[in-house]
Amino acid sequence: MPHPAATLPPPVVSSPPSGAAAPLSDLNLAARQRMLSQRVIMQALLAAGGDAAQLQAAQKTFQLFCDSEAKLLATLTHYEPLIARQLRAVYEGPQGIGVTIETFMDRMRSTLETIERRGNAQALIASVVADNDTVLNALNKATSTFDAISKAQSDNLFKELSGIVSDIHTIAREAKIVSFNAQVIAARAGDKGREFAVVANVLSGISTEIDGLTQKAIHLADRKSPHA
Repeated sequence: MPHPAATLPPPVVSSPPSGAAAPLSDLNLAARQRMLSQRVIMQALLAAGGDAAQLQAAQKTFQLFCDSEAKLLATLTHYEPLIARQLRAVYEGPQGIGVTIETFMDRMRSTLETIERRGNAQALIASVVADNDTVLNALNKATSTFDAISKAQSDNLFKELSGIVSDIHTIAREAKIVSFNAQVIAARAGDKGREFAVVANVLSGISTEIDGLTQKAIHLADRKSPHA
């Protein structure tokens, strides 16, 4: 599928300054596209009436939309093969939303260029507005897809975390048993077992601390459970 922002200047990529907001997740990026699409249409309508400030605002919004869409398309190569195929099925092909989004971008680009030349953009704007529901449906489908992927990844991470916590809990329980047996042996050894008793007591303290941390992790995992 051709790159939808191919005719626009490539986005400038730079490290965010200290204290800058973290990059948006793929899900939030997809959700923002819906808002941007409606904003640029409204700004284009105002710009067509001769508002130069709205034209500049529309151009900036449209550039942001194109850059964001390019980032979303780039994620198709960043996910594991199964998820990548799922995304391609949504975006690519004759029935894919990519065609709808690309068509919207082409029409909006032509609209803004016509307004900038002070040409008659009414027919172009009417075409964009007429297809607004189709574009929104496509963007909603993208958001739903990334939402499903995000939830699946969250579920898998939770399962992995639960397994790790369970393993730690088992180790802590076994350490307690070893510590108890060591204390018994040290007591039977009398004076000769004093140094061994010190080690056993330290091990007991460590295992108790690990057990406490494990319980906290279990409690946190239960609170974060996607099915809670």
